[in-house]
Order: sequence, then structure tokens, then C-alpha cells
Amino acid sequence: MRVIHLAIKDIKQILRDWRSALFLVVMPILFTMFFGVIFSAVFSSEAENDPRLPVGWINSDTSGQISAGLQALLEGSEVVRPVALDGEQVERAAKLVADGKVAAVVNVPAGYSQALAADRAMSLGVIVDQAAVGGRTVVTALDAVVARLMGAVESAHISADAYQERAGFVDNTARQAYFEEAFQTALAGWSDPPLSVRVELATGAAGVVKESLKINGFTQSSAGMIVQFAIFGLINSGMILVLERKQGALQRLMTTPIRRAEVIAGHILAMFLVVLLQETLLVALGQFAFGVDYLRQPFGTLLMMAALALWAASLGLLIGAVSRREDQVIVLCLIAMFVFSTLGGAWFPLEVTGKTFSSIGHLMPTAWAMDGFQNIVLRGLGFGSTLLPAGLLLAYTLAFFGIAIWRFKFE
Repeated sequence: MRVIHLAIKDIKQILRDWRSALFLVVMPILFTMFFGVIFSAVFSSEAENDPRLPVGWINSDTSGQISAGLQALLEGSEVVRPVALDGEQVERAAKLVADGKVAAVVNVPAGYSQALAADRAMSLGVIVDQAAVGGRTVVTALDAVVARLMGAVESAHISADAYQERAGFVDNTARQAYFEEAFQTALAGWSDPPLSVRVELATGAAGVVKESLKINGFTQSSAGMIVQFAIFGLINSGMILVLERKQGALQRLMTTPIRRAEVIAGHILAMFLVVLLQETLLVALGQFAFGVDYLRQPFGTLLMMAALALWAASLGLLIGAVSRREDQVIVLCLIAMFVFSTLGGAWFPLEVTGKTFSSIGHLMPTAWAMDGFQNIVLRGLGFGSTLLPAGLLLAYTLAFFGIAIWRFKFE
């Protein structure tokens, strides 16, 4: 009970300070709206709202059925999407890839459909930079699409040959008509495969966005500001520890029956509850005001909230343990907020920064917090996808808590 009484005392002390409303409520809401508007501008067009990698599409076989089938397979891909290039862009296709405007360019030569229908080999033209971000992913996706196309072509040839042996065709026109029908039947089979496999990624480094999810600018900003202000909101909590040490309150507590472990536990519990309440407010705001669907996985969202609040509380205890003055608390909270938020992907998705920056960012606990939240609201993954991020946050919590206890002084 003494731990709870001490935590209640801290919470009351925080709520009596008018700055608490500014740090814990007003600023997080304003920043969520600000960044949400910015990211909404990025997602304004349908193409930009499509998370798949753009692939330039040049079709010189305009009337061919097989090339049309290839385009349909690309449009149905979960990894890439075709983007038709105009005449000027065709001339500088290689530069578009080099500049990162498109992940690759596919050039379908004239007569492509006719050659494949006649069982003659003809290659596609593909321009791709495999060293670029997403380059190897595009190559793998294009290989899969072409394999499906060639499988449909081969199936149509086998079917036409079998019919030829059994009944025979009147002429080549009849065979061509049969081949085209068989090709379309085989191609349609890829849109409704007999076996589907669902893969859930724990980190969310690469995933498929479900069609039912509403992706907007607030999908990034809501989760990002939850993570950022879980740190920034520690200013008031850290101040309490510094003031109690400065005014001798901690020393006087030691003259009472309360133990040192209970004193630390009480402060930790207060920080945890304050951050958790702030997260609850921001999750509700994101869910009901900005269309960020946290409640599609309520237990996953709750797990990430609790893990983030525990880590933030351990960070707050560490800041309070090493600070000797109120201004030091403010400086350390700001430094922690900027470092952890920027490197951890709270301000922008780490996926767009490249492999090196993303790897460095995932040394930060905040990157795993962002992964856990976005696995739910952005990638449409299940509860299992939050277990690894939450587990790593708890590991960081133990490390920060251990350092804080080591540095904590009651005098």
C-alpha cells in the first residue's frame, strides 16, 4: 500500500502543475495534427497511397493478349505496381531508375504476345538497380510475375496440343482462339490460388498492407507522437525526484517504515501510470478522430502501450537519478526525445531511409515501439507481430532500470 500511496502522491503533484496539461495533452495533440497534415500531403494521390514499389511500364506490344496478361499480373502483385511511362520518360527510363523515381522499368517488345503464342522465346527488357533500396525485392517480384505468366502460356500450349491430338483444329485461327481461351483460364487461376500462405513479421521491416486498412498521414504521426511524448512527458516526473532529493524529502522518507525499494517502486509506478494514461488519450484520439485503427488488434495495442510505458518509466527514473537540478531534467529529456524519436522513426518511417540508417535506428528501443504499433495500424498484422517488439522493449526496460538503480542516490 505504501508504494501505491507514494505513486498517488506523485500523480497528484504532477496534475497540480499547469505545465502537465501542456506536456501531456496539448503538445502531443498539436504535434500529431501537425505531422498528420504533412504526411497526408505525401499520401494525397492514389499512387502515393499505394505502398507497393513503382515499376515503369513500357508496352510496345499494345494489342497483344499475353502482354495484357503480364500487366494484369503486375497490377495484382502485392510488391510492385506498374506505372505507364510517357514518350519522354521512355527516352530516359534508365535515369528514372538511377534517380529512384521508379524501382525498375519493364519494356515489352513488339510482337511479344505473337512470339509466345507461337511457342518462340522472346525476352522482356528490364532495367533495375539491384544495389538500390528495394532493388532485389523488385527483381524477386518480377521473377515471380514472369514465372506465373510463362506458366499460363505453357499450360495453354499443353492444352492446345492435347486438343489437337484428340479432335484437331480446323485451321490456325481456331487453334489461336483455343490458345487464347486456355491462356485466360490459366491466368485467372492466379487470382484465386487453391492454397494461400499467411506470413506475419515480428519487426514489420517489410509487409503487405491490408486493403481494409485506412492509410493516411496520421498512421505515421499518431504512433510517432505516442512514442515521442512518452519521453517528453517525463519532464514533470523527473522534476519530482530532483526536488525531493534537493529538499531532503527522500532522506526524511528513510526515517519512516517505508523501504528504499518501495520508494523507487512508487516513483516507477507513478511514471508508468502517467505515460499509460497519456498513451490511452492519444490512442483514443487516433482511433476516433484520425481514423487510425488501433482497435483492430486491441490486445496487441495494449501490450505495446504497456511495454512502452514501462520503458519510459525506466528512462524517467534514470534521468531523475543522474540529474541534480531541474534544468538538467529538462535538457536530458529533450536530448532523449530528439535522439530516440529521430533515430527510432517517430518523425518519419525508417523504411524510406535506407538499410544502413534503418539498422542504426533499430538499436533504439523507440524503433521497436514504432514497429509494434505500425504492425497493427499500417501493416495489418496480428497480435503475434507485437511480441518481439514488446519483448525487446522490456529488455531495454531492464537495462535502463538497472543503470538507474546503480546511479540512484537518496542524498
